[in-house]
Amino acid sequence: MSRARDIADLAGSADAGGLTGRNLIINGAVRIDQRNAGASVSCDSNVYSLDRWQHVVSQASKLTVQQNAGAVTPPVGFTNYMGFTSTSAYSVGTTEYFYVQQSIEGNNIADLAWGTASAASVTLSFRVYSSLTGTFGGSLQNSAKTRSYPFTYTISSANTWTTINITVSGDTTGTWLTTNSTGISVIFGLGIGLTSLLGTAGAWAAADYRSVTGATSVVGTNGATFYITGVQLEVGETATPFEHRSYGEELALCQRYFQTDIRVIGWNISTNAATSAGNASYPTTMRTTPTGTRTGTGGLTSTAPDNVYYSPSNIVIYNSAGNICSGAYDVDAEL
Repeated sequence: MSRARDIADLAGSADAGGLTGRNLIINGAVRIDQRNAGASVSCDSNVYSLDRWQHVVSQASKLTVQQNAGAVTPPVGFTNYMGFTSTSAYSVGTTEYFYVQQSIEGNNIADLAWGTASAASVTLSFRVYSSLTGTFGGSLQNSAKTRSYPFTYTISSANTWTTINITVSGDTTGTWLTTNSTGISVIFGLGIGLTSLLGTAGAWAAADYRSVTGATSVVGTNGATFYITGVQLEVGETATPFEHRSYGEELALCQRYFQTDIRVIGWNISTNAATSAGNASYPTTMRTTPTGTRTGTGGLTSTAPDNVYYSPSNIVIYNSAGNICSGAYDVDAEL
């Protein structure tokens, strides 16, 4: 039995609460923050903050994001949330946009059969808390941004955790990648003024829509807050209980896309060699060959390597002078 059919059959039943592999979102409870370790950072465009969550903004420094920003009590069953805070009362221009998204790898959505007559419905659920009330918006879209499903949800009470469930019929047309590239992007709008990115909620469209017309702008109010956790995208037309994975499993899923502090030491290859070399395997094989950044010496007083080579499974360093070399590296294979 395929996962899509298995989960669809169990959705809404008592058994569904224990079924693993339901949630297509990684780090939906935002427990993993490898890059910033809980520190507040400015939202700059196309930058990842909490693992797997990317903010896309046309103007930098209009929002900050932090794990557990504001130190409010998380909803029952959760210990963390992703918190955005507006740094000014910013009037979003007609060419501007602010949103946060997670791109789901195509390998993980193949069983949805989107783009075919057998496309499975999905349900998006999450808990949200904001200092603002009103109608908020977001979207599901494909990698080419040629198919979009804008959605709305309502926050009726300020500073109160609200559970949102949104069911989306599967898209029977369009191209939905089932490779290690982006399969589905899940978008939450924080203020979008570019009208070409705004559509009508509740229907698939052959357009690049990232939210809906008239949605509340978080960046429009100085000090406004928007907190979210428990994000789950699953097969079926019923929201099942949030899938709580172990911390180790969640970290490993995140490390397919980003890993920090990979330490490697290069020693002399032999007693008469003019080159030193070393390698280190990653804790988790990455989605593709990553890019890397040397962030330190790796705890040694040593020469920096002349050359660094990355693969999806390990890092290799060389020093042509034969000196001991070392480094601590961040490696990035995000979508």
